[in-house]
Amino acid sequence: GVLLLRRLVIAGVAIGTLAASFGAATAAQATNATSVRNSHICAAPTQGSAACNAIRHDVVDSHGNPVPNVTPSGFKPADIVAAYGLGGGAGQTVAIVDAYNDPTAEADLGVYRAQFNLTACTTANGCFKKEGQTGTSTLPAKNTGWAQEISLDVDMVSAACPACHILLVEATTSSFANLATAVNTAAATSGVVAISNSYGGSDQGELSAYNHPGIAITASTGDAGYGMESPASFPHVVAVGGTTGFTTSAWSGAGSGCSTINAKPAWQTAATSCSGKANADVSAVADPNTGVAVYDSTANKGVSGWLVFGGTSVSSPIIASAYALGGNLAGYPAQYTWAHTTNLSDVTTGSNGTCTTSVWCKAGTGWDGPTGLGTPNGVGAF
Repeated sequence: GVLLLRRLVIAGVAIGTLAASFGAATAAQATNATSVRNSHICAAPTQGSAACNAIRHDVVDSHGNPVPNVTPSGFKPADIVAAYGLGGGAGQTVAIVDAYNDPTAEADLGVYRAQFNLTACTTANGCFKKEGQTGTSTLPAKNTGWAQEISLDVDMVSAACPACHILLVEATTSSFANLATAVNTAAATSGVVAISNSYGGSDQGELSAYNHPGIAITASTGDAGYGMESPASFPHVVAVGGTTGFTTSAWSGAGSGCSTINAKPAWQTAATSCSGKANADVSAVADPNTGVAVYDSTANKGVSGWLVFGGTSVSSPIIASAYALGGNLAGYPAQYTWAHTTNLSDVTTGSNGTCTTSVWCKAGTGWDGPTGLGTPNGVGAF
């Protein structure tokens, strides 16, 4: 009860602080800044490939030019830790799987962690490791959109589980074949307890790479509202939806639905009204209008430095970190979560579109498509 009350207070304060920070940045950095723009930073997926689920929230001037953030704007690590009852860690490894190379990933992570007084996480001290999709030092080509996705992911692990180690596995391209190879590499790495996948493509049958008992494999549900994406739709993957800030409102852009391709996991109940895998399982902050602070020096469309991001790319690594902290990973971790819903905060308002079965696209008491069973309230459900 105390944690829930604290979360409600934090939600109101944090969203107010965020709005104020956006306003201050606008006033201080450019007197002609007049609006904000939310942009998907990765190209739409082609057949057999995925797109990252990151949306950048830019303040733009009257000419449509982004106004740089001189200092961090958006939710900080302390906000995420306080809202969800996370933080700490004991050297567990959370793997991040993304496509292409972010050449500045480690340096940018260092800037982020130093800004928020988090202990350094580097290759030298054994906390951070970056490798190609087969586990070698051969890295793929740079892609500026995916580079910012990568910084978002490693920053969110740092925020939610600052004492976790981070393994970044970069797939050669965004094809599911390459991404699946990277997931298998992460799963075969000693110490990895969770693997976050902040990307998606068309719903398809489950790939075996995303089925590793004893490891929490999380995936974003998407950023286009009601509709199914893979790998979140895979039966053995924890599908992570999104909310607006730390409130009890679903984000309108979060993906959700009922797969007609993938089987219903044994742990999903009749509450889903779905005979197949239903998305989402759980959720966390994702609305770009209540976004998180991220640092990346690899410019995408001329924008770099302190950035604000939303999308279910934010929520997936946060939930992966919650599993790392909770440690209830025997069998399929989603099963534990579905059996411990009292340790989640229900999200009861908001919608992400129209659907034939209202629970698939409209938040309400208990399970719903956009937010699943709810958001973390400590790590008791993980």
